[in-house]
Amino acid sequence: VEGQPEEASFTEKRIPLIINPDPNSLWKNIESNGEDPYWKEDDVTFLTTIADRHLLVSSKRGRSHANVGSFREDDVAFAELENGWSIIAVSDRAGSAKVARKGSAIACSETIAYFKEKASVDSMAEMDALLQQYATQPAEETQKNLARLVYSNLGKAAYHVHKKLHEFAKEASLTMKDLSATLVFTLFKKIGEGYAFLSFGVGDCPMAVLDKDLKEVVLLNWLDVGEFSGGTRFITMPEIFQGEKFASRFSFQLLPHFGYLVLMSDGIYDPKFSVEANLENIKKWQEFFADLQGDNEERVGVELNADNKDIEQQLSQWMDFWSPGNHDDRTLLIVF
Repeated sequence: VEGQPEEASFTEKRIPLIINPDPNSLWKNIESNGEDPYWKEDDVTFLTTIADRHLLVSSKRGRSHANVGSFREDDVAFAELENGWSIIAVSDRAGSAKVARKGSAIACSETIAYFKEKASVDSMAEMDALLQQYATQPAEETQKNLARLVYSNLGKAAYHVHKKLHEFAKEASLTMKDLSATLVFTLFKKIGEGYAFLSFGVGDCPMAVLDKDLKEVVLLNWLDVGEFSGGTRFITMPEIFQGEKFASRFSFQLLPHFGYLVLMSDGIYDPKFSVEANLENIKKWQEFFADLQGDNEERVGVELNADNKDIEQQLSQWMDFWSPGNHDDRTLLIVF
């Protein structure tokens, strides 16, 4: 040090240096047990056609599950029905349910199965007639009749799923709580120059329709979220069919056009929207689509173009985004 005698001892300063590893490097990716009777693929990503649109789907096991070699609990299903309607469904699990992966699989598959039954196909004929009438000449009485049919048809579908879960639980010596899973689904169909959307939701998976220019968002459900752990509701709960809120779980929209129909599990919703109120904010959706197309720290994006040969790989990579504290399964469906 300047001014010290030459014979003075060296001055020593101890400076702590802490090097934290990249958090991503700490997570393991252990394959799930393919021999398990309720096994499902850890990662599913694909592009396909549905009605006159394209459907982009990704459902991936969360880091928290991959780290211990457990299973993907989310599930998805979709179908084009012979009556011209198309349907997409998403289900995720309750954290404490030991075989929720089977519950979510049953919830999605039985939703599709119900709407493929002849009785269900026939029952939608009255709906089609009313929709055509409402599209050309909207009237309050027609709207009331549509609301009644939506409640009846979709309500029967939801209860069908509940009963199938109950039957499986009994056969497998499980409780309904063991199978606890959410369920959201949307049927859509081109009506005249526009599109009709019929939706049902229980749980915390959002559904929304956006225009092509991302200037407007129409939410198709409200979320079962609470201020406490366990605020989510599940299709396995008999009380959801008896509560006064049951009628509000159904939605009917007739829109002149749409650019995107989006369903997601809370593994996407929590890190990207944080709270339910943000789902009504079109700026948050603009940010979400910007993020999806590469405006993020990792510069990983998806070109939402059906001719993009790398679209599946791009979406799969984007689904692995880093978000502190958010390591649950992630499921995203986009009709565009």
